[in-house]
Amino acid sequence: MNIKYDFSGKLVIVTGGTKGIGKSLAEAFTTCGARVIATYSSDEIAAQNLKNSDITGLLDVVKCDVSSYAEVKIFFNDLEEKKFFVDVLINNAGVRRDSVLGMMKEDDWRRVIDINLTGTYNMCKFAVLNMMKQRFGRIINITSPGRNYGFEGQANYSASKAGIVGLSRSLSKEVAKRKITVNCVSPGFIETELIESLPGELKKEYVEMIPLKRFGTASDVSPLVLFLASDEASYITGSVFDVDGGL
Repeated sequence: MNIKYDFSGKLVIVTGGTKGIGKSLAEAFTTCGARVIATYSSDEIAAQNLKNSDITGLLDVVKCDVSSYAEVKIFFNDLEEKKFFVDVLINNAGVRRDSVLGMMKEDDWRRVIDINLTGTYNMCKFAVLNMMKQRFGRIINITSPGRNYGFEGQANYSASKAGIVGLSRSLSKEVAKRKITVNCVSPGFIETELIESLPGELKKEYVEMIPLKRFGTASDVSPLVLFLASDEASYITGSVFDVDGGL
């Protein structure tokens, strides 16, 4: 059965929305009629490519470094001035800077935490203030199996993704009375730029770990996110959903 959601009239924000999973999500929501704002921080080529691919006329691409509190505040102030209400926020922006902890540079630790975890805090804070005005909202935070497994060389990444789950569960209790739900989606090894950067032997090792014996694709993730953003998921909050091939 091919489920078709209707997000006409809804405003959806996807951070890190110009590549990989984020791009797939941005395109999926526009296909379902939503007005989508996809944010990015530095890759101008990917941003322009996404702008050029917009066939629905419902996609905006906005530069915003989610790790910067000031930039995120300006981003939401602009929405407020335009009297836009955010219906769905997807915190997808994330980076990896792998290294064994004993050799990890302080900047590599801080940058991963700043983007993955603090960026989620920044976006959630201002989104919640916006959503409360209409007493409705869906927040979906992208985490990772690394939150549980702690893969070697990814102490910073694993810590950031575990933190996202803790943040989400606390926030879900704080905003439930305003009919705002907060959930996490945890994609496993998905064929994106993050996977492409791994050494060949390591990729083979990871495939062997997956019971389904393949990496996932961005289109494996989007149906679950669409569901969690829909009215049908109104009684689901504070939960974590794995899309990982059975890890």
